[in-house]
Amino acid sequence: MFIQTESTPNPATLKFLPGQSVLDMGTADFPSASAADASPLAQRIFAVGGVTGVFLGSDFVTVTKADDVQWDHIKPAILGAVMEHFQSGQPAIAGAAAAAGGHAEHHGEDAPIVAQIKELLDTRVRPAVAQDGGDITFHGFERGIVYLHMQGSCAGCPSSTLTLKMGIENLLRHYIPEVIEVRPVAA
Repeated sequence: MFIQTESTPNPATLKFLPGQSVLDMGTADFPSASAADASPLAQRIFAVGGVTGVFLGSDFVTVTKADDVQWDHIKPAILGAVMEHFQSGQPAIAGAAAAAGGHAEHHGEDAPIVAQIKELLDTRVRPAVAQDGGDITFHGFERGIVYLHMQGSCAGCPSSTLTLKMGIENLLRHYIPEVIEVRPVAA
């Protein structure tokens, strides 16, 4: 098994590509070791010292490291943990736990606007950020403000504010006049 790695715009994250499916659908975000109970894969990666976050996508795993740790020191151990997991035959997420579909539900008079927002995120934004090892999902819409949740390499990325304001906000405002602003939210 050969696992490729790719850098991301966030220097604290690396994208690992095992060359096979990680999740059949959706994504899974594990911002801490205590949140990784449902994922044998994330547990193995967190067992490597210095790992602060694991994000699973359809065909990739994004790992976030602590600021005081160097990639040269932990990358080989992470590669070993990923390889060991896939050779074990265990699923990335065990039991009844399922990967998240992504967007938060929204009901009410803004439902048609929210449907447009989600469509643009799914077709224009999410595929692009997945290439960088992350995901951005809809969290809410209130008084013209769109709230988005950033995951994987997007969470804590130095360029995430620029991505939100210059990229996503401009895109949504162009297609949906009711959108005034885009803001990030924590999980």
